[in-house]
Amino acid sequence: MSAPPPASDPLVVVVDMQEVFRDPESPWATPGFDELVEPIDRLLEKAGDRVVFTRFVPPTRVDGSWRPYYEMWPEVLDPDRAAWFELAEPWRDRGGSTLDKPTFSKWGAELETLIGADGTLVVCGVATDCCVIATAIAAADAGAYVRVAADACRGVDLGAHERALDVMAGFAPHIEISSVDEALVETATP
Repeated sequence: MSAPPPASDPLVVVVDMQEVFRDPESPWATPGFDELVEPIDRLLEKAGDRVVFTRFVPPTRVDGSWRPYYEMWPEVLDPDRAAWFELAEPWRDRGGSTLDKPTFSKWGAELETLIGADGTLVVCGVATDCCVIATAIAAADAGAYVRVAADACRGVDLGAHERALDVMAGFAPHIEISSVDEALVETATP
């Protein structure tokens, strides 16, 4: 089995680093969220402008299986909680590309266009067991090379995080599980 070709210009996709996943009062608070600032910032330093921040946003209309989903967490649809869906600090005022989607997977035409043919995504963020895995698998299924920086991701708990990494590792060579340091070697700009 051969490894993916070295990507000279991968795209770093920072998945859903938003207040709704940081705020301890949120029903979606992700343990260890604040610990991700340093490893994600290390990736960003090397990626230059090849970075997209994604945001999970509530849909304008709740249909299908999303109805019972939001019935479990109605407070996230409260207009008074709109600030929860902003990027968390230190990235809120960073500028750059942001991709908003009301779906777990952030993969789609927008990211596909940015990486081009035979492109590589370096994925980090939250939650490993939800939006990260959904994005990674959808991108891999579309033919993208995906590198998940495992130490720059967190799940709803450590067990869920590790199980999601194990599932994604089963998609090799489409998906490679790496550390930030390994991803940095591959994402270093000339």
